Amino acid sequence: MHLIKLSAISSTNDFLKQLSVASKIDDFTVVWSAIQTKGKGQMGASWVTEGAKNLTFSTYVSADFLLIDDLFTWNVMVANAVVKALHFFNLKDISIKWPNDILAGNKKIAGILIENSIQTDGRFSSIVGIGINLEQTDFTNFPNASSVFKQFGIKLNREELLQKIVFFLEFFANNLKDEEENQWTFFHEYLFKKECVCSFQDQEGIVFNGIIKGVNRQGQLVVLREDDGLHYYNLKEVKLMY
Repeated sequence: MHLIKLSAISSTNDFLKQLSVASKIDDFTVVWSAIQTKGKGQMGASWVTEGAKNLTFSTYVSADFLLIDDLFTWNVMVANAVVKALHFFNLKDISIKWPNDILAGNKKIAGILIENSIQTDGRFSSIVGIGINLEQTDFTNFPNASSVFKQFGIKLNREELLQKIVFFLEFFANNLKDEEENQWTFFHEYLFKKECVCSFQDQEGIVFNGIIKGVNRQGQLVVLREDDGLHYYNLKEVKLMY
């Protein structure tokens, strides 16, 4: 792991993206910024972080490891890496809210943004951005968000947590096919509200009940609705009400 530490930057993903275009960089090069002013979430959402109280970083993985058929499996492995790292520090009651938000209890403590560049040969490179709320306590206007400190009352060492996450990412990338089934099993074990009756809201604002059955290999959320039929939802097509 090659670590680049910055005091402040607009977006670690954007910085690493520009770096990878300008020159060849090593796999698992990590850009870590104490402050990220324009952090990004899924589908253009913003990631709000308070000062230098959290962990925000991005890492690069080249197309040497990743095939297009593994696109959502890689998403699963990234989410699992964060969960496994938090488990290493004995944090419990951690789950993954589809597609890759990390929750403690029912509060979001970490977000993941994966930006992929697909190659003509069917491979893709990946820039993985991870933001974890560690010591932040002010979540005004973000009632579903929290931090490790607020949820567990402990302070983690930022660099140790970063190194543990990247350790898992590197192991998974190097053993992607061998680890695939194990990682999907782990992902479903920690999938938030799996096999529970939940309320959802669709794109038209209609609220309905259903049971989360899992996530398929295309990354769609599989929901058993009241009509006893399985329905498959892409990102932003349905919102879990919790």
